[in-house]
Amino acid sequence: MPRGRHLAPLTLTAADRAELEDVANSTSTPQSIALRARMILVSSAGLTNADVAIQVGASPQAVGKWRKRYLDGGIEGLRDELRPGRPRTFDDEKVTQVINRALHEKPANATCWSTHSMGAAEGVSASTVSRWFRQFGVKPHATKTSESPTDPSSIEYVLEITGLYLNPPDLAMVLCVDRQSRIEAPDRTRPMPPVDPGGVEGYTHDYLRHGTTTLCSALDVATGKGSAKREARHQEFLTFLRLIDTEVPTDLDLHLVLDNHATHQHAAVKAWLAERPRYYLHFTPARSSWLNEVERWFGLLGEKTLKCGRSRSVREVVEQIQALTDGRNAVAKPFVWTATAQSILAKHGSSIC
Repeated sequence: MPRGRHLAPLTLTAADRAELEDVANSTSTPQSIALRARMILVSSAGLTNADVAIQVGASPQAVGKWRKRYLDGGIEGLRDELRPGRPRTFDDEKVTQVINRALHEKPANATCWSTHSMGAAEGVSASTVSRWFRQFGVKPHATKTSESPTDPSSIEYVLEITGLYLNPPDLAMVLCVDRQSRIEAPDRTRPMPPVDPGGVEGYTHDYLRHGTTTLCSALDVATGKGSAKREARHQEFLTFLRLIDTEVPTDLDLHLVLDNHATHQHAAVKAWLAERPRYYLHFTPARSSWLNEVERWFGLLGEKTLKCGRSRSVREVVEQIQALTDGRNAVAKPFVWTATAQSILAKHGSSIC
């Protein structure tokens, strides 16, 4: 004979049962509500709360609570009731005032608002201001740069360069050329200790700089192979061009992607190129060096050689870079360029044209 309090009868219509089964089996319903729906479905078979609890994996007290809630309020009774809480300290008008002030005004004694300065100005705690800033995505401290149009030929340059990457010409080599200046030859003030298992390499915060150098690099777009030579003036750049001229077969045209640096525009360089009609120059627009694939090559130099390296002379850092260049060229693969001119202009058009 069942023990405990007499249970009120729980009878489900076909529509009620279908609705409960949808809730119990739905993957988008919170699991707590799905569990309560299963409690009601099992309870409709006339089982005691203890038996239902064993089948659904809950306590008899919970089964009794949600059984009563369903009898009183139907399926809506299975949802959590709103809990009483502290009334709002500030109304919507105050929130709007703070957000508008952060967006349209500057503080008198600073360049941007902080949560503390805004809180002091509006009589609100800094934590409350911080919460409002997060809710509305307000970041008074964040900035971004913008450029005005300066080069009317930028669109033409973008079309040229992306065309070389995506559809290179026949019987031609495409080389991305650029210079990286102020490459340091740093050495730490004390030897770095050996790395323990599970640890990271550590070094002193201060360092000794044994001079700087400038490198001119060229990247073959088709193969991904690169080269790097020291360069600081137009004379070294000419030497670099002569090296390329001797290594590239004479039956191939040469398309060079480079920037408008003074070294590349020197009269001696222009005169040398004018005598060699197989050279075609494609200049990246102002402030758009990222269009030059050799920038990714410079990124590899920083990651693999310069970031954690130690050098006691400029010659040593140049040798390290040359070793990286030789090693990568042995297994080089081309970088894959996927951006079209249309996508670039749609995304960056306001800053490059």
